[in-house]
Amino acid sequence: MTAIRLTRVGTHKKPYYRIVVVDSRKARDGEYIECVGYYHPLREPAKVELNEDRLKYYVSCGASVSATVRALCKGKGLVLPGKSK
Repeated sequence: MTAIRLTRVGTHKKPYYRIVVVDSRKARDGEYIECVGYYHPLREPAKVELNEDRLKYYVSCGASVSATVRALCKGKGLVLPGKSK
């Protein structure tokens, strides 16, 4: 099953995150299928960049979306179909 979640990159105490499509069995920072955006939490204001077309495509194919990614999408005005906890 595929999942859309964050993978951590950056240096010690200076993280940023890629929003990736990954096989749900892979490690957090492991190999991914496609990078569909990024999130820089340390910038003021925090910067989020999303490829909305690819996100919608993977969700329509059945990919599950993590709660954090769903919240980031909601902040950008993108409502993804499916359950939110």
